[in-house]
Amino acid sequence: MELLETIKEIILDNQESFLFTGSRRHTEMLNVTGKASICVGVRRCGKSTLLNQKIEEIKSGYNKENVLCINFFDDRLSELRNGNLQLIFDAYFALYPQHKGNKIFCFFDELQECNNWEPFVDRILRTENADVYITGSSAKLLSREIATQMRGRSISVELFPFSFAEYLDFHSIDYIKMTSETRYNLEHWFDKYFETGGYPEVVTLDKKTRIKIHQEYYKTILHRDIIERFDSLHPKATIQIAYRLMASVSSLYSINRITEYMKSLGYKLSKDFVSDCIDWMEDAYFLFSVKKFDRSLSKQNLNAKKIYCIDHSLVKSVIPGIADNKGYLLENMVFCRLRRLTEDIFYYKTKQGNEVDFYWLDVNNAPGLIQVSWDLFDENTRKREIRALCQAMGETKLESATIVTKNQSETVKVENKEIKVIPAWRFLISE
Repeated sequence: MELLETIKEIILDNQESFLFTGSRRHTEMLNVTGKASICVGVRRCGKSTLLNQKIEEIKSGYNKENVLCINFFDDRLSELRNGNLQLIFDAYFALYPQHKGNKIFCFFDELQECNNWEPFVDRILRTENADVYITGSSAKLLSREIATQMRGRSISVELFPFSFAEYLDFHSIDYIKMTSETRYNLEHWFDKYFETGGYPEVVTLDKKTRIKIHQEYYKTILHRDIIERFDSLHPKATIQIAYRLMASVSSLYSINRITEYMKSLGYKLSKDFVSDCIDWMEDAYFLFSVKKFDRSLSKQNLNAKKIYCIDHSLVKSVIPGIADNKGYLLENMVFCRLRRLTEDIFYYKTKQGNEVDFYWLDVNNAPGLIQVSWDLFDENTRKREIRALCQAMGETKLESATIVTKNQSETVKVENKEIKVIPAWRFLISE
């Protein structure tokens, strides 16, 4: 009975509380009748704020009593996470028995903290007149297993830290009307975005405070979303693996090399454990692996992979000295831009052994090639990047490709092929 009263109190508190709605995002929680709307993304990227925006939208057309909002990070609900989720509805209808059968809007923040939540949500979608909105920081919320358990009654979207376009929206910067003044302004704001990254909480803070908060994010993601969630048998080794990968951002890694590195530090780990750690980090939307493109899926899995992080500035705050590797950080930014559009991202190795940073497929399954270079002022760098792209275009039968740089812009013609060199700020706001 005590837990039931606590849930009642939480429901009433949330109906009366002020909701921080922040800046509008370019991602919306979908509303499809009969399906739970799920938003998944890394911790502190703005999922709760997106949820608040949806709540405010609904409150404009319905009474606040129609809104049932629960945040499962609330320490008062620790008992509920392993218990009977039906208590939520028992508490709600004890408060509002007159709403039985009426429309209810359920908002469940960080629901993945609860065991066996899927059958509970599936049941209320079938038996109650309810719309359900869920957020979580685990990629498992997108998995086929979830879809199967909920019998197809879910539809998901991903949320990332601010994109450059969202960052500009946050600062009320116009990037639609392209004039010479706009261009200079965007170059200025790109420099700021390159420095601060996209985590909403830190974009207006001074450098010292931003770094401290980034480091807290890093520790919390590792301990709460990875080590505790997956009950890692070797917490210190898990932290070392994460650090090693972050220090290698935009570079190749292999399970074998990381396992040998950990052995050199005195850790006796299996390759399976190292592989599991990387899977956990990807599940938490913290790190992302990119495979080498190959028509053979087995060969894709055998080759070394490249690693990227959810936010380039988070990397700078955690790894000393990496800020000097501006090209790697720019490549990480380009990856995050592509990852917002698709999961079909690879790196490409030509038959002559030259590497192209990205071979990707858009929403229409159309391929593209992208090379990233801080600048092309060095003639050897310029020749290397163009040569690799020309070889890749010939092998993939593509007639055009892109080189993303810090601020250079030109079009390079090579026989019947075209390479567009574009500044990063323009690429990051392109459709």
